[in-house]
Amino acid sequence: MIYKIYFLSLGCAKNQVNCEQMMSLAQSAGHEITPSPAGADIAVVNTCGFLASACEEAIDHILELAELKRSGELKKILVTGCMSQRYKADVLEELPEADGVLGTGSYGQIVQAIGAVMEGDRPCLMGNIHTAPQNGPRILSTPPWYAYLRIAEGCDNHCAYCVIPSLRGKYRSRPMDELLDEAAELASAGVRELLVIAQDITRYGTDLNGEHQLAALLRELCKLDFHWIRLHYLYPDEITEELIDTIASEPKILPYLDIPIQHCNDGILKAMNRRDTKESIRALFQTLRARIPGLVLRTSLIAGLPGEGEAEFEELCAFLREQKIERAGVFPFSPEDGTRAAQMDHVDGSEAARRAEIAVDVQSDIIDEYNDSLLGEEREVLCEGFDGQAQMFYGRSYAESPEIDGRIWFTAEETPEPGDFAAVRLTGVMDGELTGERV
Repeated sequence: MIYKIYFLSLGCAKNQVNCEQMMSLAQSAGHEITPSPAGADIAVVNTCGFLASACEEAIDHILELAELKRSGELKKILVTGCMSQRYKADVLEELPEADGVLGTGSYGQIVQAIGAVMEGDRPCLMGNIHTAPQNGPRILSTPPWYAYLRIAEGCDNHCAYCVIPSLRGKYRSRPMDELLDEAAELASAGVRELLVIAQDITRYGTDLNGEHQLAALLRELCKLDFHWIRLHYLYPDEITEELIDTIASEPKILPYLDIPIQHCNDGILKAMNRRDTKESIRALFQTLRARIPGLVLRTSLIAGLPGEGEAEFEELCAFLREQKIERAGVFPFSPEDGTRAAQMDHVDGSEAARRAEIAVDVQSDIIDEYNDSLLGEEREVLCEGFDGQAQMFYGRSYAESPEIDGRIWFTAEETPEPGDFAAVRLTGVMDGELTGERV
């Protein structure tokens, strides 16, 4: 039987790649991928399970789709991804709307699961998360000018607050030849910006032969026909001299580095099983800024971690002001089931949220100062569309990563197409985002 299948992917870009692979497998089996759940035979919800809030979001989507089932506009719902892996029993017992679950070790069994669900079974497929294949064709769900290249799966860092290792398994690098073949296909398809992703890209290759191979991989990727190569999730103490030299010397690699530090207090970092210290982070940032001109740093911070009192929180805010990190996502600590941090003493949720809001205000001042410093400069901007209400084009420079950072808005006498690069002179700020005019 041939079915109409709607896919919804929630959470991170790594999850999105898995969804793209499932879409390709379904299409190769003859099924039709439909852009809307209304009228579909089955909706596949690829969930995030990193935080309780992400699970709540996934449940909300499932319940919305259940309304379509009740009205006869949708027949079945299949729940896949990290929430399925983490709470498979709960999903089956407490969400009767779910007609089956598929874990993170079983993405390759999507066609089997579709068939079982449509035949009236309620499958629960949970493959080995440590050995599940990572490769395979994809149907890109990003705009045609950018795409993700996931170079590894899993994580071996075992931070005390994080459930990723239990959801995604041990760290496994993909073979370099396999990655280069996939990247070459993306370049041939017209992708201009390649985003290299993994839970920790700096560890790439160490599980294969004990050596860091990210720099070597990047040099090969730079030989392909990409305009930009962007790096996401570099673990601070795994950044090598070779990697810094490669980033600094290869013009295609953007001077935009996403280095999650989570906190700066030595005691908290140690308790969270982080291998950094405040001084080592400070020294790394100093080195990177000295050797990579125009560097933009992105990080993530957690307010309210176990061990954080008012003094430790103020230390974090002071460190943020001192380092002037251009991009920072700030999150309140979430004591997740199954993590060591959840068993430690920590502030309550409302206090963690209050501190996170304060840190966001600190970061807003830093962003405002950074934006003001750019006025009058020219930036290469990747155009992504036109807003009829604002009567302006919008896009991103190297300093804005898709989905997580803001946009640059600009006017242009000569109309750029989405996916084109344009030189834009920055002239102002609108609602915290830069504005300008095409040169």
